[in-house]
Amino acid sequence: MAAAQGRLSDGAGGMDDAKGTEEEARHKGNHNGSNGSSGSNGSGGSGAGGGSTVPPAFTAAVEALRAARLRPQIEVEATRAPQRLAPHAYALEAAVVDGDEELADGRLVLLHEPAGHEAWHGTFRLVTLVRAELEPEMAADPLLPDVCWSWLTGALQARGLTYGEPSGTVTRASSHYFGGLSARPSASQIEIRASWTPRESLGGVPDTAAHLSSWCDLLAQVAGLPPAAPGDASVVTLPQRRGPQSR
Repeated sequence: MAAAQGRLSDGAGGMDDAKGTEEEARHKGNHNGSNGSSGSNGSGGSGAGGGSTVPPAFTAAVEALRAARLRPQIEVEATRAPQRLAPHAYALEAAVVDGDEELADGRLVLLHEPAGHEAWHGTFRLVTLVRAELEPEMAADPLLPDVCWSWLTGALQARGLTYGEPSGTVTRASSHYFGGLSARPSASQIEIRASWTPRESLGGVPDTAAHLSSWCDLLAQVAGLPPAAPGDASVVTLPQRRGPQSR
């Protein structure tokens, strides 16, 4: 799976950047040097350092992600979570696949700060990067960024989800090839970087499975797939770990 491994921008509380940021340094210091040791999952989860236990709310949120039922065209697997954005994190990467072709891909990260985060206005945060290739005609549409952002908010609203503090960017880029690469056609790509605070239930756990399903709806829409029918029996359970996919 050629998963999105670009920088994840969280407009309300940090940024996953190889060079680090002032926010990350502050956040890391506040937690006595959290080292992101394994929590709920050896590849996708992290817990606070110093032998701290993983909060039950975070464990429940991760288990709900693992149990989610998703469209069969979307391949999902756990991946290494960012280590410096929060004391606890769990990450998934996904690709929309049609035969041997990947139509879109992305990464979704669940962050948890048990004490609450001032910028999030909550204890959980979802951060995402979604990207896809575009047809030239679509890439030229001046309203494209607004439309892509509405796809994200619309996917959440369509499942009746409440959320707060949404932020993000929509970026489109074009590549033109020259010299030895001149035979390649020009290509355009859209990238959506976003974050939002999922509202928590009375038990302090957000409906992460529904948020994951909404995120997959966004992936499918960016990839150009038709909407899934309500109660579609073709959806499949998210595996805990999927092996390398041949292309």
